[in-house]
Formats: sequence, C-alpha cells, structure tokens
Amino acid sequence: MTKPKSICVYCASSSRVDECYTHAAHLLGKLIAQKNMQLITGGGVQGLMRAVEDGALEANGIVTGVIPRFMMEQGWNHPALTNMHVTPDMHTRKKLMAELSDAVIALPGGCGTMEELCEIITWKQLGLYLKPIVILNINEYYNPLIAQFEKAIDQHFMGQIHGKIWSVAHTPQEAMEIIEQTPEWSPEIRKYAAL
Repeated sequence: MTKPKSICVYCASSSRVDECYTHAAHLLGKLIAQKNMQLITGGGVQGLMRAVEDGALEANGIVTGVIPRFMMEQGWNHPALTNMHVTPDMHTRKKLMAELSDAVIALPGGCGTMEELCEIITWKQLGLYLKPIVILNINEYYNPLIAQFEKAIDQHFMGQIHGKIWSVAHTPQEAMEIIEQTPEWSPEIRKYAAL
C-alpha cells in the first residue's frame, strides 16, 4: 500500500462556527504537515479552510489552494499558501482538487462542502476516484447525512458494497490513521455502480 502524499480537505468557509470545529481543522492541517503530506484545499481565507491551511503552514507544511477566478477577484484567497491554482470555474476546481489528491477528508461544512463530499463519493461509486474518503464527524455534525447514506443503502438506492466507499472518523488523529491504513479500491467497483 502506497503512503498518501497529498490530502484534499473539504470544509466550511464560514467564520461563525463553534470553536470545536476550528480547533479540529487547525489540528488536522498540522497533522497533515507533520506526516510530510501536502494539503490540498479550496484556497480560501476564511473559516475552517483558513484554520486547516494555517495549521499546516505553521507546521512548515506545503499547502496548495485551488480557487476559481471569480473568488480570486473578490479577494477570497489565502495570500500565504505555498501554491495557488486559479481555475475558470467551480467544476474545474473540484476536478483539479481530486486529481491532485491521494485521499479526501471532509470536515464539517455547509452545502458546498456536502456537495463536494457527495460528488467524490459518486465518483468513487463509478470507479472514477479510487482513493480513501473520510468523513470527519466532529461533534457528530454529519450524523444526519451518514444516516441518509445508510437509508439509501437499506432502501436499495445504493448497493451494500457502496457503504464501504467512505469511512467515518471522530478526531483528526483517527482520520489520519484511516487514511494511512485504507488501500485504493479496484476499478472493479464499476461493476456495482448500478446496484
């Protein structure tokens, strides 16, 4: 099993969330840097995105942001990241973030974060992204979404095998352990896409 070299983190840009989420994001960034892995983010300057980026930067990590041009023009970008890719639109942003990553961790977030998480789960279901996906369920934030995924499986909107597409962690440390222990899936998963 090849050790991941880069971790894509999906997370909120809101700055009004509880401190427990900000603390977890900052710690996750620090842990990624300490493991000598590159952090891939949406490149934003606010909220949990800023916290995870700063955590990695403070631990001398490499942080690569991927941000759409319109956000850059609004000044929503973190000014101190190691690398910044500017994309023409949101779709290209998400595609590039996935391409640059060896794994995905989803911190708590709003519609954008959940949309990114659901899309990468779909890509894995279709065999387009075979790398580890971890839902970091800080403060049980994702319990309703996880329950919805389980309901989709129970009612046959997804196959039983699709329940293994993602893993759930409750601390940044547990998320990193899962990433390091989870092998890539076989492209054979495509057989089960319609189950």
